[in-house]
Amino acid sequence: MKKQLFTLSLLALCMTVGAQNIQLHYDFGRNIYTGEESGRQKVTITLEQFKADKWGSWFYFVDVDLGRHFTESAYTEIAREFNLGKQSPFAAHVEYNGGLSRNGSFQQAALVGAAYNGHTADFSKTWSVQLMYKQYFKSYDNTRSYASAQLTGVWGLNFCNNKLRFAGFIDFWRGEKANNHGCLVILSEPQLWYNFTEHFSVGTEWEFSNNFVYNSDPESTKTFFWNPTLAVKWNF
Repeated sequence: MKKQLFTLSLLALCMTVGAQNIQLHYDFGRNIYTGEESGRQKVTITLEQFKADKWGSWFYFVDVDLGRHFTESAYTEIAREFNLGKQSPFAAHVEYNGGLSRNGSFQQAALVGAAYNGHTADFSKTWSVQLMYKQYFKSYDNTRSYASAQLTGVWGLNFCNNKLRFAGFIDFWRGEKANNHGCLVILSEPQLWYNFTEHFSVGTEWEFSNNFVYNSDPESTKTFFWNPTLAVKWNF
């Protein structure tokens, strides 16, 4: 649900000063993995906003997971890019990741690095590649501060006279297991939307991950998960 508006950055610089949307997702992950993901929430609200200015751009998203009786968690990523020259595709990238859950908090992280942004002549295809140093902080008991690195790819594709949009991202970074051993974490969330109007869209998101989802089944060693959603989106 996150990061897809980064692919709109160059288009927004030319056509508008900002973009915002809100999404409502019904997640089927708990139905697919009844043991390993027994605690996964089925409903998520995502708010995204991108805003360009003469120095670069701001982007943030907030994912709010809703349970039957409580708001279970809220997770956010906030990023700032500074253009490295008026005609340069390169930008400096600074980012914060973190949030809270009903039972605690997410481990916070700060990222800094560079981005390469591009697009086709008609802006129907956009892309961004980001390479960043990532610093995790000790956020709660049983966590520790450690250094990491992250490679991110983001894409966007409009087709069928802009009625369909395929967008998403893929992240690779070094994580740590409970025994402090390092592991490669992979997370990708491609989305496909059908735009009924300029403002209203219906679509789906497929989350693919490895070493990312908390496995709540002590007898399972599964690390790879596929979590599809059915979603609606309103573009402001």
